[in-house]
Amino acid sequence: MRWTLQSKPEKEQVQKLQNELQVDEIIATLLVQRGITTFDQAKTFFRPTLDDLHNPYLMKDMDKAVSRIEKAIANGENILVFGDYDVDGTTAVSLVSSYLKSYYSNIATYIPDRYDEGYGISYKGIDYADDNGISLIIALDCGIKSIDHVAYANTKNIDFIICDHHRPGNELPNAIAVLDPKREDCTYPYDELCGCGVGFKLIQALAENRSQSIFDLIPYLDLVATAIAADIVPITGENRVLAKFGLEVINSNPRPGIKALVQNVKKKVLTITDVVFIIAPRINAAGRIKHGNEAVALLTEFNLEQAEIFASEIEQHNADRKDLDKQITVEALAQIENNNEKKNFTTVLYQENWHKGVIGIVASRLTETYYRPTIVFTKSGDKLAASARSVKDFDVYNALEACAEHLEQFGGHMYAAGMTLKEENYQKFKDAFEKEVQKTIHPDLLIPEISVDLEINFSDINPKLIRLLSQFEPFGPQNMTPVFMTKNVKDTGYAKPLGKDNEHLKLFVKQNNSERFGAIGFGLGNKLESTKNRKPFDVVYCIDENEFNGTVTVQLRLKDLKN
Repeated sequence: MRWTLQSKPEKEQVQKLQNELQVDEIIATLLVQRGITTFDQAKTFFRPTLDDLHNPYLMKDMDKAVSRIEKAIANGENILVFGDYDVDGTTAVSLVSSYLKSYYSNIATYIPDRYDEGYGISYKGIDYADDNGISLIIALDCGIKSIDHVAYANTKNIDFIICDHHRPGNELPNAIAVLDPKREDCTYPYDELCGCGVGFKLIQALAENRSQSIFDLIPYLDLVATAIAADIVPITGENRVLAKFGLEVINSNPRPGIKALVQNVKKKVLTITDVVFIIAPRINAAGRIKHGNEAVALLTEFNLEQAEIFASEIEQHNADRKDLDKQITVEALAQIENNNEKKNFTTVLYQENWHKGVIGIVASRLTETYYRPTIVFTKSGDKLAASARSVKDFDVYNALEACAEHLEQFGGHMYAAGMTLKEENYQKFKDAFEKEVQKTIHPDLLIPEISVDLEINFSDINPKLIRLLSQFEPFGPQNMTPVFMTKNVKDTGYAKPLGKDNEHLKLFVKQNNSERFGAIGFGLGNKLESTKNRKPFDVVYCIDENEFNGTVTVQLRLKDLKN
């Protein structure tokens, strides 16, 4: 692991903020590192309010979208709310459809089948709309590149409103409105919304048009927070506001579907991390194993007993997903060993019977193991479909763009993407992708990095610091949990391995005459030797609070240690 210590900001800037906020140097430094340099910025960061949300009409085409929806309602038209089968898509469909249904009944929903239709807007979905007398489709979390699909819909007199957050191509679809803050000609102040976030801006505009306030929309924020967490978008700006208030809804009064998913969780307060690891995988499991419709049914169900039935079915899908994921990961690791490809700059694998619903998870697991940009292919109809995952600071989407001649279609983000290609082009693409990554990646990016915010001493850790650090939440990209480094610490003689295979490490550590802290290192069981015989070592860690039998103690969550 590479430990990269962030450069310290200018001392004058830190001191100025320290004085304005009356906080210590550690807190002021962490804030400046996050781009927060003034009292007002700090106030917004620590005390976000719903008033911090931008006017939705600042988004290009929002007026056209609202006007077309209101016209459809006035004329009694049938409206189809269409979205992708992942968490972002299914939460977005649940959000927009349940809001519209609160005052208009002619609303249907459509999630494409992952295996039959694939990602994004499908011809089958448009035919479904045509067969059912639907004249307006609102597409969420997809559609920005669906030029041919929208043209096809236009021949059937079906209008499209596209709400997407993926990068557009050179041409936009010929839709009534294209809401995407990443459009070159869109001056919306914040362009890191997820698909459900763009959907929320649409219902915010519709609500304004109906003289409703932002407070009327609070019950929908549990869906938005779930999508923000699952889609790994930056927890900055509007996303931070929406995530914070959405978490409050999840913890106080969630919709029955989310309540049913978390009712066996023993934690008092759920964090963004809990949403990522508890709620999101279960919602995703519906589309991976069965059909994304099941996720929408759960998230739009208002009877708790029925929601519990849906949740138990989804729980079974999640258990099946885990079994498949383990099995395919083992097979993929064996393929890498057998092909002797560990020296490559990329990992690109294909097996025709791998389950399409879990190849993205497998790609993530392989990236963790070998730390390379990774693509996992499987057979999908007469083509190959794949999921890509990247390493920190490498843009896999740009690399795919450079190899686009071998692909049928692709889309995604810097760190995750999906694609399809013809089987005869697999090897050509694999070679081109390896060549492109070799040419463009810095060798350092192939070594896992721990980005360290600050070096501190154990004597700096006190209740006030911990209280202020908790106010940095919710954590996520561009507002990660602060990581600290402390040098020359020693175990007090109680170090021991934990876990079925001794893969984890439990310690009690001190620095000089400091207070003793409990520390847990997940996956660091192999570092036990470095802590023995009171040898000094350096640690990088996050500061956690551990609750056990009603008692809360400070615990260091170790990320790495070395002598």
